Amino acid sequence: MKPMTKTELLASLTEKSGVEKKDVVAVLDALSELATSTVAEGGALTLPGLGKLACRDRAERQVRNPSTGEAMTKPADRVVKFTVAKALKDSVNS
Repeated sequence: MKPMTKTELLASLTEKSGVEKKDVVAVLDALSELATSTVAEGGALTLPGLGKLACRDRAERQVRNPSTGEAMTKPADRVVKFTVAKALKDSVNS
């Protein structure tokens, strides 16, 4: 099954909510901006029933270049992590 595109998501949300498409687009764009700014500042955003989006620090570590096999040090960085809510996990696995 292919991932749902933004166009398909907007059409589905418009149909299920009964709200006009332009309003759904505005809400989806606002949610995207809010998630980006919150996580970039080091905070977390909880999406009820779906999960939690957060940023975490990753320490400096040794990695291996796959083409040459050479070991190298990768500097510390930050990564975005999404933790799936228990309710969603349970509904998928039932």
